[in-house]
Amino acid sequence: MQNEINDCLKVLKTGGVILFPTDTIWGLGCDATDQNAVNKVFDLKKRDKQKPLVILLYDENRLFDYVKDVPDVAFDLIELSDAPLTIIYSNAKNLAAEVIADDGSVAIRICKSDACSEVLKRFRKPIVATSANFSNKKAPADFNDISPDLIEKVDFVYNSEYYNTNKKPSQIIKINNDSTFKIIRS
Repeated sequence: MQNEINDCLKVLKTGGVILFPTDTIWGLGCDATDQNAVNKVFDLKKRDKQKPLVILLYDENRLFDYVKDVPDVAFDLIELSDAPLTIIYSNAKNLAAEVIADDGSVAIRICKSDACSEVLKRFRKPIVATSANFSNKKAPADFNDISPDLIEKVDFVYNSEYYNTNKKPSQIIKINNDSTFKIIRS
């Protein structure tokens, strides 16, 4: 597994796109601070650039590196959630422009799966995590549901035999600076 992680890190560090198991479903990923890499993901998915992407971090303390003000309620939600949870925060910073929504917000999930967390820890930057499908197509519940055309276009593919995913997307909550929040997807 270490060789696989090392190969993945090489691709991420050179602006490539990976196909990897997240804590939810299989995803396409790249360095969320590299504009060219983020554009590659949009191009691969044929996704509208007005639809921002989710990013992953391995530790909630890293939120302060990418969000100007993190409401205290965010830490409570992360700690209490028993399922993968993506939170939309206001006032994103230090990320590629297309990761940030027009209103300045960013969607971040603290990833708790072993393989994904290890890559995030060693990469030391946020990684884009968007479903491994073409835009407007069903998100793949399993590696075998991913289009072979998409697989051929990425720079690195995790060995699918060793990884299981949650098989469903995360919950999404939007938190305002006043600590009020709204459930976007449950």
